[in-house]
Amino acid sequence: MRTVTAATSLAVLFSSAALAATPAFADTTAILPVRSTGDIVVDGVHQQVFISDPSNGKIVVTDYSGQVLKQLSTDFSGVTGLELSADSGTLYAAVRDLDAIAVIDTGTDTETTRYQVGDKPRSVALAGGKLWFGYGGAAEGNIGSVDLTGDQHEVTLNQDNSWYSAPILDAAPGSDVLVAGDEDTSPAALTSYDVSSGTATQQAHIRTDGSNVSDLQVTPDGKDVVVASGAPYYHQVYRTSDLAEDGKYTTTAYPNSVAIAPDGTVAAGSFAWYDPDVYIFHPGSSEAVHTYDFPNTGNSSGADTLAPAGLAWAPDGTRLFAVTSNDAGVYSLREYDGPAKAATTLTVNAPASATRAKKLTVTGKLSSAVALPAGTKVTVTRTDLDSPNGKALPSATVAADGSYSFADTPPAGGKVTYKVSYAGDADHTGASAKDTVDVSRAKPTLTLNNNGKVYSYGKDVKFTAHLGTTYKNRTVEIWADPFGSDKPNKLAKSGKVDSHGNLSVVLDLKRDTKVTAKFAGDARWQSRSVSSTVGAKVSVSMAVSRQYKTKKAWGQTYYYFHKTKNPLFTTKMPYYGGRAQRFDFQVYYQGTWYSDTSQYFALATSGVSQVEFTGNHKEDVGWRFRVRSDYINGSSGDTVNSTTYGAWKYFTFTS
Repeated sequence: MRTVTAATSLAVLFSSAALAATPAFADTTAILPVRSTGDIVVDGVHQQVFISDPSNGKIVVTDYSGQVLKQLSTDFSGVTGLELSADSGTLYAAVRDLDAIAVIDTGTDTETTRYQVGDKPRSVALAGGKLWFGYGGAAEGNIGSVDLTGDQHEVTLNQDNSWYSAPILDAAPGSDVLVAGDEDTSPAALTSYDVSSGTATQQAHIRTDGSNVSDLQVTPDGKDVVVASGAPYYHQVYRTSDLAEDGKYTTTAYPNSVAIAPDGTVAAGSFAWYDPDVYIFHPGSSEAVHTYDFPNTGNSSGADTLAPAGLAWAPDGTRLFAVTSNDAGVYSLREYDGPAKAATTLTVNAPASATRAKKLTVTGKLSSAVALPAGTKVTVTRTDLDSPNGKALPSATVAADGSYSFADTPPAGGKVTYKVSYAGDADHTGASAKDTVDVSRAKPTLTLNNNGKVYSYGKDVKFTAHLGTTYKNRTVEIWADPFGSDKPNKLAKSGKVDSHGNLSVVLDLKRDTKVTAKFAGDARWQSRSVSSTVGAKVSVSMAVSRQYKTKKAWGQTYYYFHKTKNPLFTTKMPYYGGRAQRFDFQVYYQGTWYSDTSQYFALATSGVSQVEFTGNHKEDVGWRFRVRSDYINGSSGDTVNSTTYGAWKYFTFTS
């Protein structure tokens, strides 16, 4: 037995709150319980994602689909930079307002210790066997390190106090080169260090052409660093050895994030309302192989935007994660599969009709943003009445402009389908397409009545198939396929049509049912089938109990309850696995019935569901209420019947 709380019943009358469904975008999308984000890292060993939330003082842990697994702490005020150990066993988090670095076991997602470090740490990076951190307030930026090899985890501060504020740090895995950038100056400062000696020894320092570094990442080989700044409107690339410019990745205004996969593939992101938000580049390439444009889940004209430092790759490079937000301050985690492969498109163009045993030609085109290798081939399969499972035809070679063609002589009449497929390769996604040719057979007339009608539960319904002119075959089959995996598609009747071309059968409808009439065809006429999908409602009843009387009032029969009694509503409807009734509740106020949020309650295997209306009914005295039980196709746990609304039951409370 489930309960509904009366305390929330009247709130619907005076509340402006609204419920809205959030559509899914990209490969997967999930709402994040955060008010801000500082950094994101991906743990491939445990397949989890860590997102820091400086405003709420916590770290959110999700699985790869964005479902929240855990929320670490609520006293990590100002937590921003995150770094994973090489084995993904430890997460380091810079917690600004605690002047500390939190150390978290990723196997249990629990904090194991803290390193007290310099004032206001912002970022963390592993390099040269130490954990480095940028720290300091305005005009007090600096770099420090934690010795992870010693038992005391000695902290060394003041290794470069030339920074205006706490710099952003990054290093390639296993590298002795550390790179730092300034988020709070324009033009932005950028410095590379050699940390092989255990101290930060400056290699190069520049003032970049950009302003306010939002994110930076060192390439896996340690040779370059890719920088995302508010300006210029592209992602800058510098050599780590001397910070000389070493190319660029052309994106859009305003760059704010960069993530580099282990194979060097670059995901470059920008704060872009009206342009693509994320560009995917092969290392050193000037042309993006893939772009992602976030949808608009808010109320402004601009689409959702990428959070600063909001991109991260899975360690195997097969997935990209992006943290986004809309104008209502709702944050989401978006996951993309295989973003490094260039998308391919494939077209197939076959004649609409052809003569059996005569040659026809099929053409098409295979295209991609990344050039296809010379000699690329597509496979061809023909499916027809002679080869219902498909027959492989010779492969077709793709020309330099992506076009291809092949000739074929179809041996069978009817619908002939040519399916062309490209398997893909390390740089391209696969693709397939097909086209159908009608070959040399007449199409018979075949109809079936009752399509789209909805009937009451258990109604006996007559279905009539009508077959027009054919050559020799006058046999028709009528199949009935009730909705639900537990009911198979069955042959209801098979036989020759009468002199009027009709064949009929009566079906007892207790489920939505797809009824299909089939004609197998003959030498001169095509096979054909037609379907009628009809609906069957459920039977639904509701019994009310615990009232002290019933009475005709306001044009309805009302159940009267003492304020000390909780009404009990017992619903009965046909059971189906996972089925739930929707319990609708309404309150009458100033001439109008107002709906509270409907709730779903599971049916027992007996088809019974009981709902008790609980709460402090002193507040309900004098109010008029009504309830009903519904079956809602799709929302009640299954789709085997048509939506059915039960009768309203009216009740009120007295002292």
